Amino acid sequence: MPAGMMIPARNMASSMIGRNGNVGIFGSPASLVLGQEIGGVEMGENEYGRMREAEELESGTKSSSENHEVGSGDDQLNQRPKKKRYHRHTQHQIQQMEAFFKECPHPDDKQRKELSRELNLEPLQVKFWFQNKRTQMKTHHERHENTQLRTENEKLRADNMRYREALGNATCPNCGGPTAIGEMSFDEHHLRLENARLREEIDRISAIAAKYVGKPVSNYPLLSTPIPSRPLEIGMGSYGGHDAGLGPGGGDMYGAADLLRTISAPSEADKPIIIELAVAAMEELVRMAQMGEPLWMTGLDGSTAVLNEEEYVRSFPRGIGPKPSGFSCEASRATAVVIMNHISLVEMLMDVNQWSTIFTGIVSRAMTLEVLSTGVAGNYNGALQVMTSELQVPSPLVPTRESYFVRYCKQHGEGTWAVVDVSLDNLRPAPALRCRRRPSGCLIQEMPNGYSKVTWVEHVEVDDRGVHSLYNQLVSSGHAFGAKRWIATLDRQCERLASAMATSIPTGDAGVITNQEGRKSMLKLAERMVMSFCGGVSASTTHTWTTLSGTGADDVRVMTRKSIDDPGRPPGIVLSAATSFWLPLPPNRVFHFLRDENSRNEWDILSNGGVVQEMAHIANGRDTGNCVSLLRVNSANSSQSNMLILQESSTDQTASFVIYAPVDIVSINVVLNGGDPDYVALLPSGFAILPDGTTASSSGGVNGVAEHGSGGSLLTVAFQILVDSVPTAKLSLGSVATVNNLIACTVERIKASLSCDNP
Repeated sequence: MPAGMMIPARNMASSMIGRNGNVGIFGSPASLVLGQEIGGVEMGENEYGRMREAEELESGTKSSSENHEVGSGDDQLNQRPKKKRYHRHTQHQIQQMEAFFKECPHPDDKQRKELSRELNLEPLQVKFWFQNKRTQMKTHHERHENTQLRTENEKLRADNMRYREALGNATCPNCGGPTAIGEMSFDEHHLRLENARLREEIDRISAIAAKYVGKPVSNYPLLSTPIPSRPLEIGMGSYGGHDAGLGPGGGDMYGAADLLRTISAPSEADKPIIIELAVAAMEELVRMAQMGEPLWMTGLDGSTAVLNEEEYVRSFPRGIGPKPSGFSCEASRATAVVIMNHISLVEMLMDVNQWSTIFTGIVSRAMTLEVLSTGVAGNYNGALQVMTSELQVPSPLVPTRESYFVRYCKQHGEGTWAVVDVSLDNLRPAPALRCRRRPSGCLIQEMPNGYSKVTWVEHVEVDDRGVHSLYNQLVSSGHAFGAKRWIATLDRQCERLASAMATSIPTGDAGVITNQEGRKSMLKLAERMVMSFCGGVSASTTHTWTTLSGTGADDVRVMTRKSIDDPGRPPGIVLSAATSFWLPLPPNRVFHFLRDENSRNEWDILSNGGVVQEMAHIANGRDTGNCVSLLRVNSANSSQSNMLILQESSTDQTASFVIYAPVDIVSINVVLNGGDPDYVALLPSGFAILPDGTTASSSGGVNGVAEHGSGGSLLTVAFQILVDSVPTAKLSLGSVATVNNLIACTVERIKASLSCDNP
């Protein structure tokens, strides 16, 4: 099997990304106001205005001074300073810059220089034109909004006058005399509106509950104490991969799903309890997302929010009960602005298949057991779903976290939504409970130009005694499953989706795939490859890992899988092997070494020392390391002449991946022409790189946990090899030994190339 690495399109990425970190190719207009934008572009335009005034004043002063030297007497009195001449752009120049502005309102230095050369302008003129254009667009939007608000204000004022007249003419129904209506205070008016809103929500949820049991929801208490377990039905019907709601694990082709098969939908008597628990969880999530001290205290680094558990118990006395004995609390909060509109985010979170795909590095499997409410008014406002999920770290050394929970979505005002999860473990007969989710989820706020501000809260109670010592620090700190991991993954995937939908692709860089349909098919194929890798490298309960040799963390773990009637995988027996180990190098350095095609022959044994060449690539993020590549290994082995390597490299602040799979030329040509990628057989291998979680000097870490670019690394190496094309064949010991030697030699080469001492 050949092996390969993904290389990013550096030139393309730089042309797509603005100086302020904005992805210009996705058409973000001028009204976007981010933290950096406020301090950069807006301030720059004000400074530009002051600079113009200073230049005019200086020009006038110099002109006056020169006249004083040349003339004298009345000549000086009659001589006026020469008026500064301004250069007017031609119609062609304006049209070209207008067209470029629609695609990229924030060009970087390179783009401005290229544009100035094309239009015969100075780069500074181009820069000032774009600054003026952004200011003009912002002023235009504000003027339009002011006009709309003025019209609405006049309408409301007219309605108010009409209502006042009606109230002035009101009569008492008892005596027939005029009514005495006093002025209502603002607080009273606000309380009345809030009371009406709450009454409407209670009525709506009570109607849902009455549909199931015919009783109002208020008759059921909150789950403040454990409820006796009751037997649940075992059968859950057919499992057919994504059709059944399974996540990246791919259904029951590779084994039985324990949690997903042992839990059935909730009983009729449980549903009103679930509804009330979801409403209380929503209120708690919104408050936790918005509150500051004393609930969230500032960490030692000055930037991290740490939950005050005593204050939490005082603020939220009701809920799912006290923390189980032996469990530890993990609570975190993180915020980011992502390039996806709020409605699309809500739809993604409420669709179990999309949710599993977006968070494929975290969600091993997921299923919707029952939909209690689909929402109202054609959207997900009020939607309720009972679900199960299995969360993972991409390593067989970290046990997965299984959850049985309800997910509730609610709209909070115009452009603001929240999605909350809360465990239903008190309704589930699970004596070996190891993870319990208190209200966790995200608050989504609409921002201009299709962006959204997401505040993520993760609050779980977990028994982590099964975690390998190598990963203890990372997991116990909360960064393996915490809010920062979720929000960084979401931000990265939103970038990837925006890249797939981009219509304007620069063609200057060689090897860039510009065919729109071909780009979509390639990205879809790479997405399936990443899902297959992540779903097969963890300690999921569907996997049966066997340790082969060695002691400690460098043990190689293997398992076999049968592939039958799956067009996306070659038929036969697949042997998977994985090992995790520590490297005394920052994750960023390890990531760039493994993804670079020039250093691939240093660790890839199966490339036979051949030169690796990049044939094509698709950049799909701000970081140059985020890229899908098509590689060719120029090997002397003629049997590999018809094989290429598809590779995706991806990195964010919390994790990095380099995943690749061999593909034949005929199949990949079909994909590049926009063909269906689902019929391309893949067996992905690759690397998962995580920070080790230890304190690093000058790392700027969070809670003593090293950031992405500093500290040590935890590297997981995983291979999938087809050892027999007959699914019913027996696995030979020779095949196992070969794979064991392959992964062991790869680890040794990586350590040697990175100058790491073997343990």
